[in-house]
Amino acid sequence: MRHLDVLVADNHPIFALGLQAALSDPKFDFSIQISGIAVNGLEVQEMLHQNDPDLLLLDLGLPQMDGLQLLPSVKRNHSKTRILVVSGNLSPKLAEDALEAGADGFMLKTGTKDDLFEAISQIIQGNKFVSSTAQGAEPAPDFIRDFAQKYNLTAREVEILKHIAQAKDNHEIGAQLYISYQTVSVHRKNIMRKLNVNSTASLIKIAFENKLF
Repeated sequence: MRHLDVLVADNHPIFALGLQAALSDPKFDFSIQISGIAVNGLEVQEMLHQNDPDLLLLDLGLPQMDGLQLLPSVKRNHSKTRILVVSGNLSPKLAEDALEAGADGFMLKTGTKDDLFEAISQIIQGNKFVSSTAQGAEPAPDFIRDFAQKYNLTAREVEILKHIAQAKDNHEIGAQLYISYQTVSVHRKNIMRKLNVNSTASLIKIAFENKLF
């Protein structure tokens, strides 16, 4: 099991403690140690100077120096440290700005523990990650929600099925969703298992019949 040294940067102590509790879940693939909790941008710089953590969980709305201001210097001076932005702002443009400024991943504070685990796993492997809830998708129509419930598909699986139906391969889907092609492959296998099919042609047929595209 790999050990990860983590710095949490958030000016809401209760939320930071919640992250700490979530990361202690034994089902997680990593052993996590929270090396510090910074409540403003200057503290982030000081703590990074004292210790280069493996992972920085960063809220963009920090006082004294916000996350977008911090990101370029953190990326430049602490290349070992992977950066996951955990934001309360539902803005696809903000996610794009954070990635351009140097973040390795972006997820919302409304995300699940599984979202957090997937995000960390992806960016530690060197991949980019943006959670589906941060991409500004419109709420799914009722018939799509019914389809997902019928086959026990997650929102991410429905999203990937739509891309598969457009004849995109795993690399293309991964690049568009900011996840690795290996992750897309795992989702594809799970979708095929849940829909009880064994070919891409069958997936496209089901997507067409259920008006997913």
